[in-house]
Amino acid sequence: MSTFNPDITSIISQPESEVLEYKAVLPPSRTLAQLISGLANTSGGNIVLGVNDSTGKVEINGLSEDFRANSILHKAIDLLSARPEINYAYSKYQNKNLYVIQVSASTTPISVEGKIYVRQGTSTIVSNPTQSSISNSTYSQIKEAAQKLLEYNQNSTAAMSKFNDHYKSVLNIVADLKKVLYTDSPSTPTTNEEGRILMRILFSSCADNIETYLSDLLYEIYLAKPESLKTKEQTVTIKEVLDCSDIQEFIIYYAKKKLSKLQRGSIKGFISENKQLSSLNVISQAKEEHIDKILQIRHLYAHKNGIVDEKFLQHFPDEYAINDSHEMSLDTFLTHINYLASIANTIDKAAIQKYNLATL
Repeated sequence: MSTFNPDITSIISQPESEVLEYKAVLPPSRTLAQLISGLANTSGGNIVLGVNDSTGKVEINGLSEDFRANSILHKAIDLLSARPEINYAYSKYQNKNLYVIQVSASTTPISVEGKIYVRQGTSTIVSNPTQSSISNSTYSQIKEAAQKLLEYNQNSTAAMSKFNDHYKSVLNIVADLKKVLYTDSPSTPTTNEEGRILMRILFSSCADNIETYLSDLLYEIYLAKPESLKTKEQTVTIKEVLDCSDIQEFIIYYAKKKLSKLQRGSIKGFISENKQLSSLNVISQAKEEHIDKILQIRHLYAHKNGIVDEKFLQHFPDEYAINDSHEMSLDTFLTHINYLASIANTIDKAAIQKYNLATL
């Protein structure tokens, strides 16, 4: 609001707390909405963008002037179930731009996508976790996979949180459908025809999720480091810019456009084409090839209903014959998605460190 004039010197003289959240960079609207929800549902407080205290002391980074925080905040507010009292303004400190969001405590629970967040110390957590079928599963490896996702969710980006939510939903489905997906044993493919179809669908969904994650992560990096958008190699048309309602929508479009240019499943190509990811230097050639083999199974399921063709044999020589039906046991399914989740977590942690990305 134009009348809001935060006492920035007083605010940033304090460490992070239940009523104060620092973010070094401009976070995506989903993350910002969760932070607002957490403050509103607890005691209220302030969010200050452009300040980093991950090292234990307050460091003034300032926000890039390439992006305006107002549009991101407005989209964050749109994600809230109700609007708490909010004031916001840019503030100059040490000749750098900071952005302060003041959130009042709300008497009405404020949720984001059905989840109610609260502050617990310096963390923002979900106070109403969704009902999970995983806890009732009789198979320990499903529970172990779910536990790993919880660990990966700690101090993760919004992109990683979204990735993990997807995998947790899939694990809930798997835990509920023992009689369909692993009728005899988790180590052998199901003999149930509906189960085979469902396994292909679930696996394809999980494989696609790694590509969605990389696109979402690029968006967060662009927000944090807008100068990385300014490359001579990449061009867009005026129409493409005007077709987007604001800078956030354009960045999302741009990230997805870069992904769609490459053949689906070409993780190696996507990483090498984007220096923001390749400069992380955390994915070896062997890991890239492993991911691509997993995605080749996804292609076979999505386009050939699991019937082996010559293209698939190029990636899996001597393992199958033409017209074989590729079947997957629950154990193999869990092995593949655990691997993809660990890769995403490795990339996420490296990107957070390199680009100071916002986390919950």
